Amino acid sequence: MSKKKNYNYAIVFYDVGVKRVHKVFKICKKYFKHHQKSVFRGHITPSNLMAFKAEIKNVIDKDYDFITILQTVSKAHFYEETIGNGGSDPEDIFI
Repeated sequence: MSKKKNYNYAIVFYDVGVKRVHKVFKICKKYFKHHQKSVFRGHITPSNLMAFKAEIKNVIDKDYDFITILQTVSKAHFYEETIGNGGSDPEDIFI
């Protein structure tokens, strides 16, 4: 019997209606690091991931919005390549 992997790193991206963008952003910011516009990523425990999903489900319109969660074992176990302006830290941007 194969052992189930513990996915403790996730990348989250979303496309939601204008009325819900701020709420979804705040929920994502609570659990992950803001990476770029509607993209977040970071380490998360399984229980926090469950809490995140529950909060998101209470905010979005499931017929209109979408949230995608890509899970991986760790930040080191996937390949990432950025083409373009990937050198600035999005945390340095003031809105």
